[in-house]
Amino acid sequence: MTISTRIRILFMLFIALSLTASVLVAAEGEEAAGGSKWIGLTAKKPFLHIIHEKQTVKVQRIQDPNYELRGYFAKTSRQCPPFCIGPIEADPRVKTVGEVEVFEFMEKKMRNGKGMLIDARTPSWHHKGTIPGSVNVPFTVLSKGDKDIEMVEALERFGAVKRDGVNPITAWLEDLGFFDGDMKTRDWDFSKCKDLVLWCNGPACGQSPRAIRGLLEVGYPPEKLFYYRGGMQMWQLFSLTTATPQ
Repeated sequence: MTISTRIRILFMLFIALSLTASVLVAAEGEEAAGGSKWIGLTAKKPFLHIIHEKQTVKVQRIQDPNYELRGYFAKTSRQCPPFCIGPIEADPRVKTVGEVEVFEFMEKKMRNGKGMLIDARTPSWHHKGTIPGSVNVPFTVLSKGDKDIEMVEALERFGAVKRDGVNPITAWLEDLGFFDGDMKTRDWDFSKCKDLVLWCNGPACGQSPRAIRGLLEVGYPPEKLFYYRGGMQMWQLFSLTTATPQ
């Protein structure tokens, strides 16, 4: 076999492999059955799974490119007050997150039991539909002081531990930053509490910001709190899966 023949064969193999790769790349954007383009959560994530009320729920976008949001969350204008557009931050110490960060939180923090997604709306709103994996702890509870029994139960559910009779020397050292002092108050130990993403109906809803402020007031570490400002309105605007509580 001459050198020119070998070069010709190698060139033909290169063309064949290139065409095959192009077909495979194109196929990644197609559904296995229908042949239509898949509408993913992100460019690299078509969907994810989350546990909601002990059942697996597939979180994805509606696959109809002509889908249009209807109903309550399609409305663009409501009376202000009370439905006024809120600031990007619920509190300067608390990070605001978007949908992609919520996806990552679901797959990492929630799966390993270190995080909770909190629907801070009142139960009547929660029962109309919620973000899969969310737990309903209303802002009316989280706005109460830590002497209220419902608030105490919520804090313990989040992993906080009630403290009684802290030694003065221990308290002094904690104030200096020793023994995870920044994660403790005289009444609560938050060193092992969960990360929380709190959300409500959207940018014009003040329920989750009030819940966040209530948690901060009792000493919940701000670095363990996250504010999903988009809430249910943006979640539905992106045609993402919702769950109806049982």
